[in-house]
Amino acid sequence: MSVINWFKYIFWTSLIFPACFNPSPKFRPAGKVAGADFYKLKFTTIDGNHFDFAALKGKNIVILNTASNCGYTDQYADWENFYKQNSENWMVLGFPCNQFLGQEKGSNNEIASFCKLNYGVSFPLFMKSDVKGKNKNEVYSWLTTASSNGWNQQQPTWNFCKYIIDQQGQLIAFFPSKTKPQDAVFQNVIQQLAH
Repeated sequence: MSVINWFKYIFWTSLIFPACFNPSPKFRPAGKVAGADFYKLKFTTIDGNHFDFAALKGKNIVILNTASNCGYTDQYADWENFYKQNSENWMVLGFPCNQFLGQEKGSNNEIASFCKLNYGVSFPLFMKSDVKGKNKNEVYSWLTTASSNGWNQQQPTWNFCKYIIDQQGQLIAFFPSKTKPQDAVFQNVIQQLAH
């Protein structure tokens, strides 16, 4: 690697990528509550079935925007493992999206097959859709509109950003792409929600 390329690499990996694509985690400020009911949301699963979010009442939820050709794609395994170990109290929901450098080009059928074959994904996946911008789906509209969720406007900055919903349907946290279930910052949220 040339010296110039080395400096470009260091500049990109230590300054640009972390600042732009891995913002700091965000947590719900005290006293903020959702202005719109999370449990009234509905969306279509990756296999074309209607999914009513009212079915999620009483669960803590991790919502991920996913992609099959990303450096974070291996997180499918992390979140599948988390889901299997915690399915009594937690739900994981995956939203495939092709908005980040075209890293989810496949059809819904291809995405579902890829996830099952390579990672054994059993948590619900939804049809491929936009998660930011004017055409974002209704779930991400709720997640990123402060008047709906009570406080947050942070849109996904890259694939595998996480939004955490508590058992009362309140958005309590946003985590960037790099956060995994075993990370201390996420484990702290699990412990808080267990009380």
